[in-house]
Amino acid sequence: MSEIKEYDCHRGCEKQIDAEGNLNCKYDISCCKLAVFDWLEGIGSIGMENLFQVRFKNTRKAIFINDSGQTIRIGDMVIVEATTGYDLGIVTLSGAMVARVLERSAIDPKNFTFKKIYRKAKQADIEKWKDATAREHKIMIRSRQIAANLGLDMKIGDVEMQGDGSKAIFYYIADERVDFRQLIKDFAEEFHIRIEMKQIGARQEAGLIGGIGVCGQAICCSRHMNSFQSITTSAARCQDLSLNPLKLAGQCGKLKCCINHEASVYIDAQSRMPRVNGPIYLEDGEATLVKRDILKGVFWFSYDPGSMANMYPLTCEELEDILELNRQGKKGPSLMDNGVQESSPEFMSAAGEESISRFDKRKSSKHRKNKKKKQ
Repeated sequence: MSEIKEYDCHRGCEKQIDAEGNLNCKYDISCCKLAVFDWLEGIGSIGMENLFQVRFKNTRKAIFINDSGQTIRIGDMVIVEATTGYDLGIVTLSGAMVARVLERSAIDPKNFTFKKIYRKAKQADIEKWKDATAREHKIMIRSRQIAANLGLDMKIGDVEMQGDGSKAIFYYIADERVDFRQLIKDFAEEFHIRIEMKQIGARQEAGLIGGIGVCGQAICCSRHMNSFQSITTSAARCQDLSLNPLKLAGQCGKLKCCINHEASVYIDAQSRMPRVNGPIYLEDGEATLVKRDILKGVFWFSYDPGSMANMYPLTCEELEDILELNRQGKKGPSLMDNGVQESSPEFMSAAGEESISRFDKRKSSKHRKNKKKKQ
């Protein structure tokens, strides 16, 4: 019997069934779901020797304390304390990085009560955990049907089963308050487990599900973001982005989080650029600002207002000189004297050649001679 491997991105592990039929799980650090890199590996931290970060499904992580006396390392599957019963997770961080996580979360390890790590997971625990997680998709589909039958205005985005199979967390999205009394009763009768309802937003749902953005990489909310800031169209305006909802909206339907990433760079660059409130006056007429490259500090002007043709570039220094002359009642030099004009981009193939007709089959000269003889 050959070994069967299965990659579970939701929990960042690689499941493998060996020749004897046993299930082995191995932590995969390359998972895109809020993966962590321990750049302080090997550096100890006083008081953090028994604190470990444990990861569960999707983006849920927590800090636990190991007072069992067992040696625990990164990548170990452990049984941890839960509100009811126990849960199973994977150790992802230890040492000095745990101190930085606690500092970012404003948690004082001296006064905070951490939940415990009971022991390392045994083969029976892993098998039970596998059977519980295998039910998640069917439970999610059935729970959506029950919520629809009750007429509740909500969307169940994901279901997470506890390691012992006794409890499930239902992540849902709702614009208004939802009455869960009848829904929880129906869930308990249908699935015979404890129910916990947790409301999330559209951005959190995208982080749970994951996906690929327009940049070709994993979306930020599932890769590295765990706190979301408000995003407004002013961040898009300062970058001269087109206010097109189809282009500015992410997979969650909200404004893309990456709009905020470069907003501060553009605001800083704009603070050093001259302001243009109208046309500039030149010896050969008036020129209107058509577009600008904020990062390069280049302004493009045209003598024809509203036209993108025949545009002439001006640097910040050159524009400052012209604006100073206009303030003195004088006219600036003609833009045509620079001899620089924006040219339309020429096509270049991926191979760097001028033409793509090289892929066409050329007719041989012998074939053309035979055709002439027939005529």
